[in-house]
Amino acid sequence: MAAANLPPAADAAAVPRHVVIVMDGNGRWAQRRGLPRAAGHRAGVAPVRSTVRHCVARGVQVLTIFAFSSENWSRPPQEVGLLMQLLLEALGREVDELGGQGVRMHFIGDRGALPATIVAAMERAEQRTLQNDRLQLVVAIGYGGRWDLACGARQLATEVLAGTLALADIDVERLGGALSLGQLGLPDADLFIRTGGERRLSNFLLWNLAYAELWFTDVAWPDFDEQVFDLALADYAGRQRRIGRTGDQMEAQKVC
Repeated sequence: MAAANLPPAADAAAVPRHVVIVMDGNGRWAQRRGLPRAAGHRAGVAPVRSTVRHCVARGVQVLTIFAFSSENWSRPPQEVGLLMQLLLEALGREVDELGGQGVRMHFIGDRGALPATIVAAMERAEQRTLQNDRLQLVVAIGYGGRWDLACGARQLATEVLAGTLALADIDVERLGGALSLGQLGLPDADLFIRTGGERRLSNFLLWNLAYAELWFTDVAWPDFDEQVFDLALADYAGRQRRIGRTGDQMEAQKVC
């Protein structure tokens, strides 16, 4: 596959500041090859590594990946156990390399539902990469968009009850700031990528995807590489992000 034609790196508007990826299709990838689903999950580790490197190379500032959703707890216990084990192994193996690339790690999701060993490894990774600023890598584990909204609403309600926040002061910015990405000071998503052929958001970052450009591919996550990523980036670069404005307004803005 030939590399996609991308605009000059100097054109910052052509590169999404924040890319969000739902890494789907591991199980189906394995089944098509007559392998157990576990083989697909293991094969999905390498594309994470290459995607992080490519984000750094292309000038993406934030990468958020959906590693494990709040709904994934309903999967067979053996599969959940494997996913937790792969996560623990990856955290132990990859953090130093990520730190060397200037990557700062964050984790979002309900930590109360995770094994203590996983939480401890996540906290070590966050502390180890605290001073890095080349790429913000957000890993969503035990995360759900509705859970995030409920937590944010509960936080604001608690502040109102405590008298530290006026009800009239709750607005879009205040609620957004109470959500997982807002608490980290990170921007909303610009580009949403989902692999594996499905065309849905699956309860991921519902608030932060409000104006994201959506890009879907039939390529399963284990086969996702830099060339496929470049196709998504090139498609994004060719879109006009109006965010409620007209095309004429956008063109006039360029002239100005």
